[in-house]
Amino acid sequence: MKKLLWLLGILGWNTLAFAQNPVFKMLRYDENWTSFKKDTSNHWYNHLKYSSIGNSNKSYISVGGEVRFQYFAIKNEDWGDTPADNDGYVLTRYLAHIDYHINPTFRAFFQLQSSLANSRINPNPVEKNPLEIHQAFVDGFLYQQKGKSVLLRVGRQELMYGSQRLIAVREAPNNRMAFDGLKFIFQQKNLKSDVFYTHPIANKTGIFDDAFNKNTQFWGIYSVINHAPLLNNIDLYYLGIHKKQATYDAGKGEEIRHSIGTRIWKNKGDWQYDFEGVFQFGTFAQQNISAWTLSSNTTYQFSKTILKPTIGLKTEAISGDNNLGDNRLQTFNPLYPKGAYFGLAALIGPANLFDIHPSIDLELNKQLAFGIDYDIFWRLSRKDGIYAPNMSLIYSGKNSNEQFIGKQLSTNLNYQLNPFVFFKIEGTWFKSGAYLNEVSAGKDIFFTAFTTQLKF
Repeated sequence: MKKLLWLLGILGWNTLAFAQNPVFKMLRYDENWTSFKKDTSNHWYNHLKYSSIGNSNKSYISVGGEVRFQYFAIKNEDWGDTPADNDGYVLTRYLAHIDYHINPTFRAFFQLQSSLANSRINPNPVEKNPLEIHQAFVDGFLYQQKGKSVLLRVGRQELMYGSQRLIAVREAPNNRMAFDGLKFIFQQKNLKSDVFYTHPIANKTGIFDDAFNKNTQFWGIYSVINHAPLLNNIDLYYLGIHKKQATYDAGKGEEIRHSIGTRIWKNKGDWQYDFEGVFQFGTFAQQNISAWTLSSNTTYQFSKTILKPTIGLKTEAISGDNNLGDNRLQTFNPLYPKGAYFGLAALIGPANLFDIHPSIDLELNKQLAFGIDYDIFWRLSRKDGIYAPNMSLIYSGKNSNEQFIGKQLSTNLNYQLNPFVFFKIEGTWFKSGAYLNEVSAGKDIFFTAFTTQLKF
C-alpha cells in the first residue's frame, strides 16, 4: 500500500507540472483533448493525450486510464448474517483506453478493465473480474450541419443518464457497467436525444468471459432539454427491459417492463435541485406491473460564508408490492442504478422504500472537503421485502409486519491532491430497526473505507 501511495503521488505531481488543466469525465469517451494539438512541449503526458497521425492533423490517438485502490473493513456485514471478516479486504480497479479519431466524423474506442478482490471472502463478479474488454465501439456522424448532428455508435459501451438513478456506469463498485448494442445520438441546440437498443453485460469472474448476454434486452429513448423556461432543464424518457428470468419477493418469472419518467433539475448556482418521477407498467410471470417512484433532492450552498457549507435534503418514495397474491406486481425496478445508491456501503437498493436523507458538506480548503449525512429508511409496503442495489432480494417481507428498517449515519473526508490524484476516507454506522431485528440477526453495521485514485 505504501508503494502504491508513493507511486500515485509521484505520477500526480510529475504530470501536473506539465499538463494543460486536464478535465476527466465520468464517461471517458466524452473527453476532448484537441486543445493539445498546438502544444509545443515534448512532455510525455501531452503526447499521450494527443498524438497526431499523418500530416493532415485530422487523425489522432488519445490514451488514458485509471488506477483505483480501496480498502474496506466491515463489522457485522449483512447485519450479522455473513461470516465475520476481521481483517477487511482490498479492491483494486485498473482501466486503460485508446481513443482513435480516424477523421473528424469517425472514431473507434477501446477499453480494458481489470477488477481484483484481495482477501475478500466469496467475491461476486461486480467485485472480481480479472480482465475483460470493457468497451469496444465505433461511432460516426451520419449527419452534421449548422449545430445539428446525428451520431451512430455500435458496440460495447457505457451508458449514463440523468442523476444515475436508473442508468449508471456503476462507478462506486469495483467493476463498471457496460452494454452491447447500438445508439443513435441526435443533437440540436438545447436538445439532445439518445435512442438505444442493448444487451447489458452479465459479468463473470474469469478472464475474457463476459460474453454477449442473450437473457436480457434493454432499450429506450432519453431526451434532455437544457435552458428551458422556468424549469431550467428537463429530462423526458422511456425505458424498456425484457428479462427471461427475474426474481422478486412475489416470485420468479419472465419480465417485460416499461418505464416512463421525467426529471426537472438545476445544477448551477447556490440553490440546486433535482426532482424525478417514474411510472412502470408491463408484465411479470403473468402478473401486471404497476410501480412508481418519486424523488426530491435539493441543496443550498452558503457560498459567501466561511467553509462554504452546503445543506441538502433528499427524500424519495419507491413502491413495493402491497399484495403478493393479487396478480399485480408493484415492486419498482430501478434497472441499472449506481451501485452506491445510499453511500459507498451500498447496504440497501432503491425498491420498496421511503427515506429521508439530510446532509451537510464543508469546504475546508480548495483541496479538502468534509461531509456528513443521515438517512432514515422505512419499507413503503409491509408485504414486500428489501432489495440490494442489484435487485436481489435481501430479506422477504413475508416474515414481519414491521416497517422501520433502520437509520444510517455516514461521514467522508475528501482530498483532491491535484486533477489526477484523489483520496477519500469514509465511515458508516447503520443502526438496525424493528424490521431487521425480526428478519435477521439485527446487528448494527460498522463500515470504513479508504480510497485512492489516479486518473490519467
